Amino acid sequence: MKIQRRNKANPEFSLAAMTDVILLMLIFFMVTSSAANQSAIDVKLPKTGAVDDNIPNPLTVSIKPDGSYFVDDNPVDKAQLEQMIVNKLTNQTNKSFTIRADENTMHKDVVFVMEIAEKHKFNIAIATVKDK
Repeated sequence: MKIQRRNKANPEFSLAAMTDVILLMLIFFMVTSSAANQSAIDVKLPKTGAVDDNIPNPLTVSIKPDGSYFVDDNPVDKAQLEQMIVNKLTNQTNKSFTIRADENTMHKDVVFVMEIAEKHKFNIAIATVKDK
């Protein structure tokens, strides 16, 4: 006598749930990556007519109009600025940083940071916004 099972196990599974999770993760990472490069220091960047490709640098030095300095959104005293920049770029392969100076910042404050870069042979980029 041959006995047959009525309910056979179906080894197939639905990929719909996994596709939904992957789609949600993709959206999450796209949204967070675009917000990750924004600095919390509020400076009005000078305007420019031509903008080259945006090359990300591992370090950002922000300068406010009152002459206060910030390294990666952390306030730094002028006397300790050079040591802070050198320490942060010591183990980096790309020894460069971005200067984000407010359009009303005094020229001497920007030149001070540029002299640090020249002294240690660091590459610099000056952040601007595209003129409308």
